[in-house]
Amino acid sequence: MSWRNLYILLIAGFVSTACYLMYRQTRYALVVGNALNLIHDHYVDPVDDRKLLISAMDGMTQGLDPYSEFIPLEEYQRLQDTMKQEFAGIGIYVDQAKPSDPVRVVTPLVGSPALEAGIQANDRIVGIDDESVVGMSLAEVSSRLKGPIGSEVRLKLDREGKEIQVQVRRANIEIESVVGDQRDEKNQWVFRLADHPEIGYARLTSFGDKTANELNEVFKQSQSVKGFILDLRSNGGGLLESAVEVCDQFLDSGPIVLTKIRGGIIESKHVASSGVSLADTIPVVVLIDHQSASASEIVAAALQDHGRATIVGTRSFGKGTVQNVLPLEVGRSALKLTVAKYVRPNGQNIHRSAEAGEEQIWGVSPKPEDIIEMDESQLASLIQRWQTAAFPHASIEELIPKRAPAQETDTPEAGSPEAKNTNADATDADNESTEIPATQDKDFVDTQLERAIEILNGQSNKEVQPAPQIKQAA
Repeated sequence: MSWRNLYILLIAGFVSTACYLMYRQTRYALVVGNALNLIHDHYVDPVDDRKLLISAMDGMTQGLDPYSEFIPLEEYQRLQDTMKQEFAGIGIYVDQAKPSDPVRVVTPLVGSPALEAGIQANDRIVGIDDESVVGMSLAEVSSRLKGPIGSEVRLKLDREGKEIQVQVRRANIEIESVVGDQRDEKNQWVFRLADHPEIGYARLTSFGDKTANELNEVFKQSQSVKGFILDLRSNGGGLLESAVEVCDQFLDSGPIVLTKIRGGIIESKHVASSGVSLADTIPVVVLIDHQSASASEIVAAALQDHGRATIVGTRSFGKGTVQNVLPLEVGRSALKLTVAKYVRPNGQNIHRSAEAGEEQIWGVSPKPEDIIEMDESQLASLIQRWQTAAFPHASIEELIPKRAPAQETDTPEAGSPEAKNTNADATDADNESTEIPATQDKDFVDTQLERAIEILNGQSNKEVQPAPQIKQAA
């Protein structure tokens, strides 16, 4: 056989193999593409191609698990802003009861340009830069409020029937993920309990890029406390790396979390580095509830397994899967896809499968004596107390009325749970919520917090025991 014929055979074989592999990869995509074209050409009414694409992507991901999804452009930007914990805007929390209603200001954020400009809770936004926005969606209004830092935006507001004109200079709005027990006279968070100033307290609302640094600043103020409470209640998660960094601030050594990919193959082992941010002589209590999920469970499990903290509250949500956000359309949209599962340092499972019962091992549970249940009325009062402290410029009855279940993720780029129809210039600010009564319950007692205080008061005079030895999960 001549060299020429041999070359031809080799090239033909290569092309055939490439075509076969390409066919295997694209044959189903061709079916979807053909279906989209047929709907576009023959459906009885005109259809929007973009809506067809979104519906097709939603259909594909809904059949996987509750946490995988297609993320369109507007939501992708919100997700990135939430995880970065900052955005360029005027700093207001807004909502929209009905698509036809004007977008309403729930509250200006503390220290925001909106607050300085005189924007008030319950103002209705009817115009932006001389353009009427009545009838526009929440997303459309939010996109017009955002813009380059230093640029100005003119707002026309309806305040109880009176027209108000306001000009606001946009700024970099930072979204806090670590908050305290109450605010001082300057509206700054105080990271000690009001009735027990000897006890430090920090509540993490999510796990974002800046969470570990925020918490580290709190610890700098907390080295003289007799005990510390880390409140992870209603925290639905965030970034995996953020959860690992938070654990590392408490732990001097040992495993934090282990992730496994398809086939049970170990993808990564996160281990604590030397040194801690909070002295290991200070006892710690971690508060969790049924809404504490994913990243919150990583932290609670690691501190419990190492004996660094006592867990108080109720059993956590049970979400032990990891999602990655994979860009599509050159970054114009994304696919959030479950890519791994994680286990706690002692090797036990965190994720609750659909068929798992209460008697099976999943999530994070306090010891029996530290399980403190709250009824719906108590939970509503707790959320209301948090909201009142977080948003001092909003009236009680105007706070966010509903709370989404903890269901989000804690991965390289994933978001915390978002309340429906709410935005803070297209980014959620502090979105814990439930059915909130119109008046505050002054007699409400946070029984879970009280149990944490009781434990810390009992431990403060005791010598802290060495952490138990944990075998590396495999």
